[in-house]
Amino acid sequence: MKKILMILLPLLICGFTFMKGEKIFPYKIHQQKLQNGLNIVTVPFDSPGIAALYIVVRVGSRNEIEEGVTGFAHFFEHMMFRGTDKYPKERYDEVLKSIGASANAYTSIDQTVYHMVGNSAKLELMFEVEGDRFQNLHYSEHDFKTEAGAVKGEYTKNISNPSSQLYEDIRNTAYDKHTYKHTTMGFLKDIVDMPNQYAYSMKFFERFYRPEYCTILVTGDVTPEQVMKLSEKYFGNWKKGSYTVDIPVEPQQNGTRVTHIKNGETPPVLSLNFKGPGYSDTDIDSPALDLISSIYFSNVSEIYNKLVVTERKVRNVRLGTPFSRDPNLITISATLKNKDDMQYVKDEIMKTLEKIKTTKADGKKFADAISETKYSFAMGNDTPGGIAGMLAYYIALSGDPESVNNYYSLYEKITPDDLMNIAKKYFIESALTIGTISADDTCPVK
Repeated sequence: MKKILMILLPLLICGFTFMKGEKIFPYKIHQQKLQNGLNIVTVPFDSPGIAALYIVVRVGSRNEIEEGVTGFAHFFEHMMFRGTDKYPKERYDEVLKSIGASANAYTSIDQTVYHMVGNSAKLELMFEVEGDRFQNLHYSEHDFKTEAGAVKGEYTKNISNPSSQLYEDIRNTAYDKHTYKHTTMGFLKDIVDMPNQYAYSMKFFERFYRPEYCTILVTGDVTPEQVMKLSEKYFGNWKKGSYTVDIPVEPQQNGTRVTHIKNGETPPVLSLNFKGPGYSDTDIDSPALDLISSIYFSNVSEIYNKLVVTERKVRNVRLGTPFSRDPNLITISATLKNKDDMQYVKDEIMKTLEKIKTTKADGKKFADAISETKYSFAMGNDTPGGIAGMLAYYIALSGDPESVNNYYSLYEKITPDDLMNIAKKYFIESALTIGTISADDTCPVK
């Protein structure tokens, strides 16, 4: 933490400015591959006695290209905690307790990440148990069916929330071919049938839980030499796979699409979803969209002040630009107080988008948005787990942790004129999918 503060002190004095060409990530990234293709990343960090071990599997719902078997990337987030012959679940849990470690996992459209934070003096034991389950996962058909039932229960619980249902419907409506059409949980019909897919589950594991899809990421009180030695010992014999996946390309959308949920028990919701870019650390599109969000849709923006503060028609309004490996949705959402204001709110949002296309951003607001973005990033990296989690994100997107530095360097290249051009490129009604929740029988906006 001291090192972080020393790095950030000049930023505080200079109004959160960064030197041009300076890397946003303040620590040295050590990176090397084993012969089997497994990527090893180490970030030594002043965190006495603590280390984070993350294993990034660049496999998410994006990889689920076969009909009838969506949801398996998320399923294995569950199944990987079922244990092995050497470390059954109970013994695995005992090991974690003995070294004061916590372990969990998460899945998204592009990645599945397994993470453990614990005593750096016990790093070898952490490597041993993780190496064992990644190479020797064992489960019976009974165990499989039990976990498949748990996944169905999780889906049922989530989908009872109208916002989750709307998210699912929007993706299904907005996409025709690409696997972003289904959520990380998968299609309901596939989740219902999942208990019958024991053989396919083993095929999925054999395909994707291979070294060429994975990165071992270790941060904290460690050395690169130590991490490489342990990686060779516990993962060096992991056999490389041969499966490659061909993700369908999404065709161009040629007209506004609509999906609506009738529900009068929850606040009305308006969601405007435009086709956006995929992640790139060489193109300015994504960081430019971040700046548009900060300048025009933050809680100090004109539209927020008008709709939330002055007119009090909406509870919130925001623009989200999630990163993903392939082109994803740019979402502008608003939660309303009265469903009868839905068309008015939609029109005000569209007016704001037209303004972005035709009016150059204020110079000070533009500069402040860049500084705030970089400062917020820097302040968020002060623990081994925090640093590992952030780098895991960029590894999942690009395969390379250095991508974080490349991405943030793009902010130096963006001009106010670029924001207008990016808005013209993406905020087009022919690429719009509208999602609404209200007591109306049909979508109340046009």
